[in-house]
Amino acid sequence: MNHPAVIQRNITEVRDVVLRRHSSIHASGPVIEFGNWSKADPFLGMMEDKFQAGSFDDHPHRGIETVTFVIDGTVEHYDSLSKGGVLGPGDVQWMTAGSGVIHNEVPSEGVTAHVLQLWINLPREQKMTTPRYQNLKGADMPIRQEDGAVVRVFSGSSGDVVSATKNHVPVTMVEVLLEPGASIAQDLPGSYNGFIYILEGSGTFGGNSVNAAKSQVLWLGAGIDGEPSEIRAAAAAEPLRFVLYAGEPVREPVAARGPFVMNTEEEVNEAFREYRTGTFLKS
Repeated sequence: MNHPAVIQRNITEVRDVVLRRHSSIHASGPVIEFGNWSKADPFLGMMEDKFQAGSFDDHPHRGIETVTFVIDGTVEHYDSLSKGGVLGPGDVQWMTAGSGVIHNEVPSEGVTAHVLQLWINLPREQKMTTPRYQNLKGADMPIRQEDGAVVRVFSGSSGDVVSATKNHVPVTMVEVLLEPGASIAQDLPGSYNGFIYILEGSGTFGGNSVNAAKSQVLWLGAGIDGEPSEIRAAAAAEPLRFVLYAGEPVREPVAARGPFVMNTEEEVNEAFREYRTGTFLKS
């Protein structure tokens, strides 16, 4: 049987992420800036936050999924669905806001939480879907292991290892840990758009062997729809840790304001009206 050649993706952009202090208890910086809808599709934006209790109060969302990865500290969360829990280092909360939730994420008392929060666009037919939480404990996630490499699969797949996480939009999310000098290739559908964020260490990435280090974000070059592709990474003389996010573009109009992301301005206005009048929650 003939197999199509695997497209080696290049890195097209490397950018530093700088956290800026907003108060004595909150510092943040954009990993993926909001507003670049077509470039980032299906992702809307991602923030890196270091914060303590009091930084965020109850707030709503509609029309998106939020994916919160805890780098350090503990985060206690609760919401209008009468659900709650605690997330620790290496854990992920995959929240489908859908038709609407009101929730809060609060670090444990005296703790500084360090998190990444990604917003994923929902397609038109899923904007008002029933809200859902998936609390993904890092210790429970499937793992792919190769020489000097550990890939924790939070969503999608890596090699033959497949996550059970449910997606409305197909998304691969993996955390990769490489020993010094080790390398790995992460497979992706050719149609996926994506990026890498480096948490620790340094290395080379992509078919064009771009050098990058901690606190830098790297955009993946395009693949070819319908053909397999992969992105290669190799650690330098120190351990390397990064997260990779890639997904199927939605390719729909985006109307975004505050915590609501819909297809039209009228739909966003309706979300604000419902929130003000107490008719926001549908489930």
